Amino acid sequence: MTPSSGVWSALVAAALFGASTPLAKSLTEGVAPVMLAGLLYAGSGLGLGLWLMLRRRVARSGAAEASLRRRDLPWLAGAVLFGGVLGPVLLMIGLADTPASSASLLLNLEAVLTALLAWVVFRENVDLRIFLGMIAIVAGGVILSVGEAPAGAFPWGSIAIAGACGCWAIDNNLTRVVSGGDPVQIAAIKGGVAGAINIAIALSLGFNLPPAGIIAAAGAVG
Repeated sequence: MTPSSGVWSALVAAALFGASTPLAKSLTEGVAPVMLAGLLYAGSGLGLGLWLMLRRRVARSGAAEASLRRRDLPWLAGAVLFGGVLGPVLLMIGLADTPASSASLLLNLEAVLTALLAWVVFRENVDLRIFLGMIAIVAGGVILSVGEAPAGAFPWGSIAIAGACGCWAIDNNLTRVVSGGDPVQIAAIKGGVAGAINIAIALSLGFNLPPAGIIAAAGAVG
């Protein structure tokens, strides 16, 4: 992949991630947060798993992506727990009480917390420009979303979304350790395992699967 194609891939990924927030918000009505989180990630895992199988079937030559190694599994398990299980549930809880526009702004905290965690825990360098950029992201999100907060109510939804960003920050730093592996394989494992876990938790808590249309829509968004 060339540097320019990598930039375009990142921009498209950012656009799709941004679009997923209002779409997921539209599915929260009448669906338990843990169930919806499971369906979203199960859809991601299923779609990427099918793509992985298709890619392997049509591949004839060329360098293959590196496979995961046994020593990668603890890091991947942590990424699945925080990024695939806890993070999506907190986001769905937050979306139930927060406008999609405010939630989208609050999700910018993920980049800030990822950089902060990399700086503090993994001892990566953070120069002045990055530090000032993080401050600007936080300030902009607070200024633009504060007007939509309900008067006199404690912002539990916003706190849940911030917690989701914290979980994804941990996920990003843990996934960084195994980033030399096949990214499609890593994402498929994270989506499939996390989705199955959250759906199983939801069913064990007595929640039923939503109608087929909601399941399909959640899978497509995921």
